[in-house]
Amino acid sequence: MSRTAVLFIAVVVIGSALCLGGAATSSPMPQVTKTTPGASELQANSLCAKTERVIFSCLSRRTGTTTTRIVSLCGSRDLTKEQGYLQYRYGLPAKIELEYPTSRTGTQQAFKYHHYMRYRVDLTEINFEVNDFQYQLFYDYNGEEKREIQDKGVLVTKPGQDKQVTFLCRSNFKADFSLLDDVLEREE
Repeated sequence: MSRTAVLFIAVVVIGSALCLGGAATSSPMPQVTKTTPGASELQANSLCAKTERVIFSCLSRRTGTTTTRIVSLCGSRDLTKEQGYLQYRYGLPAKIELEYPTSRTGTQQAFKYHHYMRYRVDLTEINFEVNDFQYQLFYDYNGEEKREIQDKGVLVTKPGQDKQVTFLCRSNFKADFSLLDDVLEREE
């Protein structure tokens, strides 16, 4: 499997359950919490509140479908290794379908970070697990290819199965990974 196919987080509760063989009515995904910002309080093309940092956000679509959702990784303005919070959100402004973690304390331990960079290559992954589903937010840039490659999105895998669902970013991509080196545990 190519490296490009692996990185960014997003799965619709129903879409992931159907694609990965689960039942839509018994989804293992966390539910929306009261801390979720209202649609009027969100930054444009994001599920992050105006008072939060946008770490990663884009309009995404599951490969082979036309259904578009927003994938966002949001952080508090005071985010450090010891304070603040980091949350992954997936859905639409009026209906966030997945928010992880649901609590805003100790969230930094829920995510793992990998970053590799050299001249004309930049590979970033943010990994986490929700109810045994593996999520990988990714941003892959490879300028060494004849035609530059830039992929970004979310890859979701159910343990014990080879089948993966990819949600690729289609437009309105925003990312600022600059503080993650100091905030998240690094994966080698």
